[in-house]
Amino acid sequence: MPTMISKDVIVLGGGFAGVAAAQHLAGKGAEVLLIDKNNYHQFQPLHYQVATSQIGVSEVARPLREMFRRHADVRVLVSEVSAIDPVAKTVTLADGRVCQAKTLVVAVGAEANYFGIPGAEEHTYPMYTLDDALRLGAQMVSELDHADTANDASRSLDLVVVGGGATGVELAGAVADNLRSVVPTLFSPDFARATTVHLVDMVPTVLGPFSEKSQKYARAHLGELGVELRLGVGVTEVKPDGVTLADGSTIPATIIVWAGGLKASRLIAESGMPQGRGGRVDVNTELTVPGFPGVYVLGDSANITDSKGRALPQLGSVAQQSGKWAARNIHADLTGGHREPFRYRDKGIMAMIGRGAAVAEVGPGRRQIQGPLAFLAWLGVHAALLSGVWQRVGAFASWGAAYLTHNRPQVVLASDTGKPRPQ
Repeated sequence: MPTMISKDVIVLGGGFAGVAAAQHLAGKGAEVLLIDKNNYHQFQPLHYQVATSQIGVSEVARPLREMFRRHADVRVLVSEVSAIDPVAKTVTLADGRVCQAKTLVVAVGAEANYFGIPGAEEHTYPMYTLDDALRLGAQMVSELDHADTANDASRSLDLVVVGGGATGVELAGAVADNLRSVVPTLFSPDFARATTVHLVDMVPTVLGPFSEKSQKYARAHLGELGVELRLGVGVTEVKPDGVTLADGSTIPATIIVWAGGLKASRLIAESGMPQGRGGRVDVNTELTVPGFPGVYVLGDSANITDSKGRALPQLGSVAQQSGKWAARNIHADLTGGHREPFRYRDKGIMAMIGRGAAVAEVGPGRRQIQGPLAFLAWLGVHAALLSGVWQRVGAFASWGAAYLTHNRPQVVLASDTGKPRPQ
């Protein structure tokens, strides 16, 4: 018989939603088991900055055990989950152990959605995990190293970013900014001139959830940075040396980044829970799963609506708030209280577009800000969302070095063992 671990609450996933749920259940009289395949919490909105050497790993990754060291009622278990049974409220681990709880919280995140496009999974670099960011950053540095070693100033290092959402725009802007201000100081200026950043999306604009004014600003600033926009035409095939578009044209590329969308983890599909848009679970207003008492699904694993029934985006703030709210409802479950429907506090949306430039639409009224002021707001909001004091201090120190001095003290080291296979 497999080893059985029993707890009051099991939380799957150490992301924004899972950590928030565990933190707000701590000290409430329930034994909590937090399970994640990594021993750290990662700040996904800043992964692109790790890839572009603007901040270091320690700013975006914080050890889970360190986060819960003062909470004896929260145990962190580092293990791969192989199966979820929402009926029995059990979790099977890769080593065969089974964990059972009175309440199960599923916040296992998402994975890249390649939409069945041939070659996309095999030949692109996704941008969802910290490993993804490190792999991409190392490959970009490696390509520059190879060009420098060969002393070939004309060597093309073209990069294609597929996806015009916030992740794609922020990454394209950051890479283009590096080509202007960092690469010429570390390598030959000719390398930067021989490199083009392309941003491709099947929709006719960037930053779809934003206002037309913000979209126009983003397109204009990306153009100023030298980013080539190919909008309104989708990718139909990805090859090791470039992409083919729906109009039959091709874009040669050394590196192809996939920022074209996410879908729920395979664990959701295999769990038997009802799936909706993006393979995510359509949850009730109090964040539970219809037909599965005692099971909550949060963050990028769930389709969550606001008090007016409108679908909420897959944002860190939504995940974090849903985790806190679920903890309140779970405490009510365990103490005989009543659950409350989730009420989301809309803090707005924002995206950075290179040095000193950003767009922000703040609050429920979506007050629009562009340029340096939005850039400062972006820095403040993202620093506040970081999980620890030292992470905030480190981030501000790295940002100061990156944006004031053009230095990149966090340059990702790359081995000379050949191009790694994108995962």
